[in-house]
Amino acid sequence: MDNKTYLRIKAKDIRKTLDICKVSERVVMLIRENEVYKNSKNVMLYYPMKYEINLLGLLDDDKNFYLPKVNRQNLEVCPYKKGDKLIKSGFNTMEPEKEGVDKKILDLVIVPALMADKNGFRLGYGGGFYDRFTGSTGGNFKTLCAVAKELYVESLPVESFDVKIDEIIYA
Repeated sequence: MDNKTYLRIKAKDIRKTLDICKVSERVVMLIRENEVYKNSKNVMLYYPMKYEINLLGLLDDDKNFYLPKVNRQNLEVCPYKKGDKLIKSGFNTMEPEKEGVDKKILDLVIVPALMADKNGFRLGYGGGFYDRFTGSTGGNFKTLCAVAKELYVESLPVESFDVKIDEIIYA
């Protein structure tokens, strides 16, 4: 078992012990205080899975929100408003039914993570979707990642394809 696989298992175990509702409330508050978020009009969130930080409280803010939708090996940017219909993807995540738009519209992408480190790197679920999305050309957006303080570590193993996040928030 490689180090990232071990860390993913460990992070998932730790998340199960957390009061994820309290962590989510704190993170939403910290994001709302964040200057990049305040200055962003078009924000891509993710729809939370079980034990994942829930950022849906941000949907009450006066911004245009988007959710990702998996299309083969890539992410599409789909408009989302509270109450829009979502469907379960092959990855067991909830995705919009709507068609994607150009990612150039985005000001900020909030990226999910199992863990994050002090160097700005995150440990995702292993599919590379967000690394490809944030690392490819075509967007001029900032990236932000939020994790529970218990999952914010000194350093994570980094590979050549891992993309650094602009800002990590932990609570």
